[in-house]
Amino acid sequence: MYVCGMTVYSDAHIGHAKSYVSFDVIRRYLIFLGYNVTFVQNITDVGHMTENDEDEGEDKLLKRSAETKIHPMQIAETYTRRTSEDLAAMNILPPDIMPRATGHIIEQIEIIEELIAKGFAYEVSGSVYFDVTKDKDYGKLSGRKTEDQEASGRVETRREKHHPNDFALWKKAEKGHILRWPSPWGEGFPGWHIECSAMSMKYLGETFDIHCGGLENQFPHHECEIAQSECATGKLFVRYWIHNNMVTVEGVKMGKSLGNSSYLRDLFKDFDPMTLRYYLLQSHYRSTTEFKKDAIDAAGIGYEKLLSAYEKLSAASGKPEVNALSEAELSHPLVREFITEMNDDFNTPKGIAILYELAKETNNVLSQAKPEQEQLTGLYQIWNALAGSVLGILPTSEPGGRTSDEKEKNALSAVIEKVIGWRKEAREKKDFAMSDEIRDDLLKAGVTLEDSKDGTKWSIK
Repeated sequence: MYVCGMTVYSDAHIGHAKSYVSFDVIRRYLIFLGYNVTFVQNITDVGHMTENDEDEGEDKLLKRSAETKIHPMQIAETYTRRTSEDLAAMNILPPDIMPRATGHIIEQIEIIEELIAKGFAYEVSGSVYFDVTKDKDYGKLSGRKTEDQEASGRVETRREKHHPNDFALWKKAEKGHILRWPSPWGEGFPGWHIECSAMSMKYLGETFDIHCGGLENQFPHHECEIAQSECATGKLFVRYWIHNNMVTVEGVKMGKSLGNSSYLRDLFKDFDPMTLRYYLLQSHYRSTTEFKKDAIDAAGIGYEKLLSAYEKLSAASGKPEVNALSEAELSHPLVREFITEMNDDFNTPKGIAILYELAKETNNVLSQAKPEQEQLTGLYQIWNALAGSVLGILPTSEPGGRTSDEKEKNALSAVIEKVIGWRKEAREKKDFAMSDEIRDDLLKAGVTLEDSKDGTKWSIK
């Protein structure tokens, strides 16, 4: 599996989480079925354009660097780390391989050279473009044929390209462009699309099984990936494409550029990360998810009901060692139904509905005067397989998932942030006595505050 990763110029929001929770469950379910899964998810740290991803847009990392006066690689490192932390808090398993675009410049240049040699690409003034008119299959994924596509882009770019829909494989670096590499065509940087072809084929081969990404990337990104990869190798690029739909706010797609994003770090102050995971799995990955905080609250109530049944079972069963499901456990009606629904395009909403039936059966067994240990153990294994290994909503279901210590840290962090908010309100009201009292009380509890123009940071000493 190859998954399009984030462009690491800011924090992850709930829309990103929907993608990575969805693909995490698909990966988990394939493992549950017995497949060996190699999961590659890249980091885009150069070349992803603004302005609707047109070739003549501005690299998002460079744009952020200009705004903050921080080196783009420092920004990439910071948000790669923060994103990994946020996704881990939601029990999303880390990739087996997480390649970076800047670490695969050589591979990208090699593909571009192959495309030029085969007549599918051309160089103009230090930039290289893919010629869409040379690929008769261009548009086969989205159904958007070259002759039907509306020409877009600036006049200057149209003059440089042979066809308005030709896309950049390599861009000449103008004076002052920070991220630049030597190439046969002069110093420059790769286009966005070529990165994923280079990284996916390096680790998964010229033809691999599953490519995942957001629906908004089907065109042009994935269409361009197919064109350049298949024209370079002469082989099928990907067997199965899986696209998740978006998170919306009042019917509008959530996006950083639209200013309607709800960042995970902010949401973690109000909601348990695992509640957010559960909330996202209540809608199918190919359906839109309307973001509403009251809907998350409602999801939290349902999630706690499921956890309550599981925790009571854990205590009653003595928490036996978790194993793969036995033949008898696989034959359980609810397990068979769960597998049927997950086989139907990974239907997680139906899967969660089955867990409520499992909770009902669990509570009925626990209400017996002396439930049999074999029955308790069987139910415990089923819970850990379906809710744990596959859906990933049991707090300690997988290595890398949340432990009770992490849960306590999240709770403590939320409380401290709340108190800091009260102190901020006091300072805005010029109630400095109250502000100092809050600071001193936190200090007595071992929490040190550090005020700066960017806000208040805290640490425990």
